[in-house]
Amino acid sequence: MCGIAGEIRFDGAPVDTQALARMNDRQAARGPDGQGMNVSDRFGFGHRRLKIMDLSDAAQQPMFDPALGLGIVFNGAVYNHAELRHELEAKGYRFFSTGDTEVLLKAYHAWGHDFVKRLNGMFAFAIWDRASGRVLLGRDRLGIKPLYLAPLPGGLRFASSLPALLAAGGVDTAIDPVGLHHYLSLHAIVPPPHTLLRGVRKLAPGTLLQIEADGSTEEHRFWTLSYERDGADDNRSFDDWREMLLEGLRAAVKRRLVADVPVGALLSGGVDSSLIVGLMAEAGVRDLRTYNVGFEDVGGEKGNEFEYADIVAQRFGTTHERIFVPEAELLRRLPEAIAAMSEPMVSHDCIGFYLLSEAVSRHSKVVQSGQGADEVFGGYHWYPRLQGSRNPVADYMAAFCDRDHADMGELLREPWLGEDHTGRFVAERLTASGASDPVDQALRLDTTVMLVDDPVKRVDNMTMAFGLEARVPFLDHELVELAARIPARHKLDGGGKGILKEAARTVIPSEVIDRPKGYFPVPALKHLKGQVLESVRDALASRAARERGLFQPAYVDRLLADPSAHLTPLRGSKLWQLGLLELWLQEHLPPASPSAPPRWKGGDT
Repeated sequence: MCGIAGEIRFDGAPVDTQALARMNDRQAARGPDGQGMNVSDRFGFGHRRLKIMDLSDAAQQPMFDPALGLGIVFNGAVYNHAELRHELEAKGYRFFSTGDTEVLLKAYHAWGHDFVKRLNGMFAFAIWDRASGRVLLGRDRLGIKPLYLAPLPGGLRFASSLPALLAAGGVDTAIDPVGLHHYLSLHAIVPPPHTLLRGVRKLAPGTLLQIEADGSTEEHRFWTLSYERDGADDNRSFDDWREMLLEGLRAAVKRRLVADVPVGALLSGGVDSSLIVGLMAEAGVRDLRTYNVGFEDVGGEKGNEFEYADIVAQRFGTTHERIFVPEAELLRRLPEAIAAMSEPMVSHDCIGFYLLSEAVSRHSKVVQSGQGADEVFGGYHWYPRLQGSRNPVADYMAAFCDRDHADMGELLREPWLGEDHTGRFVAERLTASGASDPVDQALRLDTTVMLVDDPVKRVDNMTMAFGLEARVPFLDHELVELAARIPARHKLDGGGKGILKEAARTVIPSEVIDRPKGYFPVPALKHLKGQVLESVRDALASRAARERGLFQPAYVDRLLADPSAHLTPLRGSKLWQLGLLELWLQEHLPPASPSAPPRWKGGDT
C-alpha cells in the first residue's frame, strides 16, 4: 500500500520535476517508509512506500528492470504473487526481490494486458516501456485502490489522491456540473470518470488505460460483474450455497494474510468484522490484534458496540483494544479528516475511521476490514423493496437518492443544474445486460459503483492518512463473483444478508448475529448544532462560496433555519452535505484573499 504519481509528456517538453516532487510530498502519509523518483526523457514517476511485502530496499520504487526495459510504480497488494512468481520462474524469469511489485512487472512482459486477469488483490499501477514510450495505467476490479488523472497541455499527470494533483498545480479547478449533480443526489458519490473538478478524472475500476507516446489513448475494461445464473445455480440448495460461501470466505481471508508484517483486524462487533476475525483465528493467526472504536451515548442512541466486540475478542483470544472517542474530540479533529479526503464524503464514519486509524497505526501496519458485505450480500433496507418491482429505476432512486431533479432545480443556480445526469446514469447502469432481476440490478450497481466511491474510498482515505493498509476480504473478486451467482432470495432472508449470517453461525457466537445492526451517527453532524453549525453557516456565507455561486440563497436559508428538519431518504443532513462540500473546497482550494473567513472554528458543540 503506497502512493504513486507521475507525469507523462507528449510534446517533447521536459517533465516538471518540482511538480512531481510536490505530488510525492503530498502523499507522504500513504507511504511513510520510503520515497523515490525516476525521471527520464518524457517520463517522470514518483512513489511513497509503505513496507508490507519484501521489507528490503530491493523492492524500492519506482522499480526499473533494465533487461526488460520496463518500469513500474504500484500501489496495493497482490495476494497470489508467490504463485505467479513460480509460473514466471518456470518461463525463465529471474527475480531480484521477493515482493509483489516485481511480479507485476514481469507478468506484464510475459502475458501483456491479460496479466491483470491473473491478479488477485487490490492495485493501481503505471507501467512504462522505455523502447516504445508506451505507458499502461490500471486499477483493480472493484476500485479498492484509487487512481486520479489530470490532463495538462502536452501531457498527463496521475496520482493516488486528488489533492496530490492539486499540489502539482496547473489543474482546472472549475466545478464539474455532472460531478456536482451526482454528489448532491447520490449521497456524495461521484462515479468515475467524473470528480467534482472539471480538470480531474478517475480511472474506472477494472480498467486499463494505454497511453501512446503521441498522447493517443485506448481504454479497455478487463472485468465486469455478471448476475446471470445457469440451471445448476438456480437448483442448488441453500445449504450447498452456504458451504460454498463459507469456503470462499475462508479463501478470501487467508489470501489477505500474505504479508511480511503482522496482520490485525478492525472489529466493530457486527457480523461482518466478527466473521473476519473468526476466520483469521481459524486460519491460525497468532497474537491477533483487534481494534474497536466507540463514541458517547447521546439522546438515547447507543454510541458503541464494545460489548459485542468483547465477546468476539474473548472467544478467539485476541489482543483487543477499545478506542473511546468523546464527541468533543470528534469535532475538534474533523477538519483533519476533511483535509484527508480526496473527495468530499458526508458519511459520519469518516471522522470515526480517521481517529480509529490513528490509534491502530501505533501497533499495526495492516488490518483486515469488513467493508462491502452489505452491498455484496444484500444488507440494506432498499433491496426488499425492489423484489418484483415493475419500475426498478424509480424505486431505487426513491430509496437511495438524496434529491430528485425537481429538488435539484430549487437548490442549484444556473448554469449548474442542466439535465438529470443522475437519473440517466442510474437508469443506464441498472438496465445494462448481465442482471435481469431488480434486486440483482441494485446489488450490482451498489457493488460496482456506490461501494467504490463511498465506504471503500472512505476506508482508503482515512487509513492511509496514517500509513495503515486496510484489506477487504468481502471484495475479493472471486468471492464477489460467487455471491453474484447466489439467488437474491437467499441474501434477503432474515432481514438481509441471510446466507452470510447462516454461514457465520459455524464460526462466531450467535449473540453477535441475532441482534439489530448498529450505526453510530455523530449527533452534531446528523442534527447540525453548535460550533459545527456555525462553521457550516460561515462556509456557505463566505466570499468563496458566493463567488462560486452554486446554490440558491433561498434554499440554503431554508436549511439553515431548521437544519434537523431536512434529511435525505438515507437520514443524512441536507445542510451538512452542502456545508461539507464548501468546507472541502475551501480546504483544498483556498481563496486567494487573506481576509477570507476562517474555514473552521472547531471546539465543542
